[in-house]
Amino acid sequence: MADNHSFDIVSEINDVEMHNAVTQAQHEIAVRYDFKGTKANIDWDKKNHTLTLLADHKGQLDTVIQVLKEKMAKRGVAVNAIKRGKIEEASHDSVRETMTMHRGIETDDARTMVKAIKGLGMKVQAQIMDEKVRVTAKKIDELQAVIAHFKANNPGFPLQFINLQ
Repeated sequence: MADNHSFDIVSEINDVEMHNAVTQAQHEIAVRYDFKGTKANIDWDKKNHTLTLLADHKGQLDTVIQVLKEKMAKRGVAVNAIKRGKIEEASHDSVRETMTMHRGIETDDARTMVKAIKGLGMKVQAQIMDEKVRVTAKKIDELQAVIAHFKANNPGFPLQFINLQ
């Protein structure tokens, strides 16, 4: 039996499932009647983890985003992993929006999470390690209480709990 138990809190997305969701959304946009003859398009930059959406007008852009989110949800990719960008005017009377995918836990968010863990009043330690938070305790029940707390109080981006030992 281990003396101390631990787990890591991370924020990641499955790149393969995200690729599948984008491909399915692109296909639906290509065949849907209301998108025929328009500039509606989704471009995914896998290297930089950004999505560039193009549409004829803002209403159509919202529809493209809705199609993408539906496909992400069906593929099991967290919809709140998308950080929306600013809507820009593009060439030929179209609009463009560049979105980023949430990757890792930023330092400020990690500090907030550590403060929340300490505020629970349990005998657990939390430390920030790069883009993740490691939580250790002597009892597994306390670790499970921390997991339950973050599942109930989602910080606004996807969280996974890995390496429970």
